[in-house]
Amino acid sequence: MFVQLARFTDLALLLLRLMVAIVFVTSGYRHVTHSAERAKGIGMSRGFTIFLGVAELAGGLGVIFGVLTQLAAIGLILIMLGAIQKKAFVWHTGFWGNDKAFGWHYDLMLVIMNLVIACTNGGAYVLMR
Repeated sequence: MFVQLARFTDLALLLLRLMVAIVFVTSGYRHVTHSAERAKGIGMSRGFTIFLGVAELAGGLGVIFGVLTQLAAIGLILIMLGAIQKKAFVWHTGFWGNDKAFGWHYDLMLVIMNLVIACTNGGAYVLMR
């Protein structure tokens, strides 16, 4: 319908990468700097929480700068699939959540956003192809 919008595809992908990076870099930073609190909140060990934070930081930076973009996006997908598994099957949180926890709809959105990044290799505005 609006074929003229196709010329903005690479800009849209850059903005998508920016949004994904903001979410994962800030989350990863909190996992690393507040690891004891975050570990308790997610029910994991402090060491694993730090590992998770470093992985989120690395993936977020890879996505935003376009360095190993597909690998970074796939790594972030795996992290989010782990979050969905924990919420849906361990905590029995519904799609929209419940009175105790947020649902996994947000996590699924991030999976799809990273899938678009992985399938497009981040668009034209990347540092490394």
